Amino acid sequence: MIRIGVISPHDMALDRELWEYAPASVLLHLTRLPERSHVVDLAMVSELSDTDDLVVAARSIAAVAPVAYAYACTSGSFVGGVAGERRISRVISEAVGVPAVTTSGALLEELAVRRISSLSVVTPYRAELSDLLAAFLVEAGHRVVDSRGLGLDRDIWNVPYATTADLIRAADNDLAEAIFVSCTNLPTRAIVDDLSSELGKPVLTANQVTIDGAVRAAAGPLPVAAGL
Repeated sequence: MIRIGVISPHDMALDRELWEYAPASVLLHLTRLPERSHVVDLAMVSELSDTDDLVVAARSIAAVAPVAYAYACTSGSFVGGVAGERRISRVISEAVGVPAVTTSGALLEELAVRRISSLSVVTPYRAELSDLLAAFLVEAGHRVVDSRGLGLDRDIWNVPYATTADLIRAADNDLAEAIFVSCTNLPTRAIVDDLSSELGKPVLTANQVTIDGAVRAAAGPLPVAAGL
């Protein structure tokens, strides 16, 4: 079995989605960051990038000897730009002595594996955070052809699937080679496969790329589905 340590924000409510994306050969060992404000804004997600807290969380599950770690938070890993994301991955890895990925870093890896350069972005966030995600992707060399958000700053795990599905459809256009749905706390697992088939392109989600990236770090890349 492949043991992967997962660090989640304090308000993570979708542990089940991580397990649903994980291959049968993977064991996930989850821990959480200290509780912060429940308002999802720039101040809160900046606190979620605090590397001291991330190191403490990583070491709290080191006894079970994960062979890789994942920081399962999109906003907390893109808020500092590409350099900030790399710093988080590096600090966690140095603290525990095994590879570490973040959701945002894993997204960049996934886009590289699939050779995707242009994409649309869907988020549950307010505009300030949606704009930061787009800027992160542009900084990394990608073209964001559409960006749409729900304008939420709390209770993201309660968003109905139908609401997210409608936003994904609205963000699709001919210039987008894929659609990325941000936030590990936004429910997507039940709709993503059908929407990928409906739209004829990959609909990538935060929890999916996180697990793919962690498994890739631990044991090599996962196969990319044919036609996507």
